[in-house]
Amino acid sequence: MKIKYNNPFVALKHKNFRYYWFGMSISLIGTWMQNTAQPWLAYTLTNSPFLLSLIGMLQFTPMLLFSLFAGVIIDKFPKKRILIFTQSASLVITFILAMLVWTGNIRYWHILIMATALGFVNTLDMPTRQSFVIELVGKEYLLNAIALNSSVFNIARIIGPAVAGIIMGYAGIATCFFINSLSYAAVLISLIFIKPEFTQNLKNKSDNMVMTIKDGLKYIYDSEILYPSILMIAIVGTFAMNFNVLVPVFAEQVLNQQETGFGLLMSLMGIGSFLGAMFIATTNKSNSNNFTKFIMNAFPFIIGVLLIFTGLTKEYFLTGLCLALTGAFFVAFSSTANSIMQLNSTNEYRGRVMSVYSLVFVGSTPIGNLFTGIISEHFGANTGFIVCGTTVLLLLIPLFIYKNKMKNHIFPH
Repeated sequence: MKIKYNNPFVALKHKNFRYYWFGMSISLIGTWMQNTAQPWLAYTLTNSPFLLSLIGMLQFTPMLLFSLFAGVIIDKFPKKRILIFTQSASLVITFILAMLVWTGNIRYWHILIMATALGFVNTLDMPTRQSFVIELVGKEYLLNAIALNSSVFNIARIIGPAVAGIIMGYAGIATCFFINSLSYAAVLISLIFIKPEFTQNLKNKSDNMVMTIKDGLKYIYDSEILYPSILMIAIVGTFAMNFNVLVPVFAEQVLNQQETGFGLLMSLMGIGSFLGAMFIATTNKSNSNNFTKFIMNAFPFIIGVLLIFTGLTKEYFLTGLCLALTGAFFVAFSSTANSIMQLNSTNEYRGRVMSVYSLVFVGSTPIGNLFTGIISEHFGANTGFIVCGTTVLLLLIPLFIYKNKMKNHIFPH
């Protein structure tokens, strides 16, 4: 049976998801304010693209190293309880960072430590949030719920950077960090009222963590759907998600912009991302193999081309347009990939599957950030965009050939 959702907000009919969605809406605005303020603060303290890239590298290194272990924890304990812990920890960490900035004691190494601490928390938090959604709406509305989460993420991506740019210019960077710290309380309040309806408390067959991880990896490798999808996600996650390094440097070096101009560029990317998310939310394609194939096969190539075009731009408007288009295609791809991973995993393995998803999609960021930071340090941010886009295209070609050899069974009818 095909699911029809002319209403892009159909998943909100579930009370639990409404609570969660509104709480995340508030929290994500604060998150994007910090995501804008932190790289700008680091760059002003160091004036070095390489040192800026180290922050991203350390923030996501815990996910690279420990995501697989996080998946085992997620499959063993209630996800709501895990989220209460991770959101509380994030509140404390960001408040300490805000106090350091506010008192004028902030140093580069402080940012490194706080970014790493948040990285450890996010290693557990991100895959938990990803796999929690299906417990709030069930499989029927999962794609719509993922798209709605993505849309609110990108609304925050529009509002947060724009507000952060203004606040940094007039009220100081510390205010951005304080707002983000307080915004975590919105998620904590929403979690109090949530009682998941679609849970199945399945325990792992083995108490041996290493064996449980190995079992989860074998489950993905043996799947004709999950394995090629995870390879595609790894390429895009590693080499196309380096905007936190490239955009602030590009804004300052190439476009001669300050805080407000940089914040607006990030907002333009957020506008495109929001439109991509709403496209997925309003399109009745959850059961369309052809549509899914098209997004998974074509959109990563388009993202690579857009990254190259961005590196070639010299005008502010054209850069913003390229970033907006990149955001639209990127979110449409990531929402589809997320739903593929969840819909094609059982409840027993979903936490481990989404931990691998987080590993290759976000945990690979240290590699991408370091790669991008070194290139930008020596050759400029424009070259960084071009090299990242070219790398994506070159890696996609052999993967595309490999997928075609799988007898077109990656998305079976």
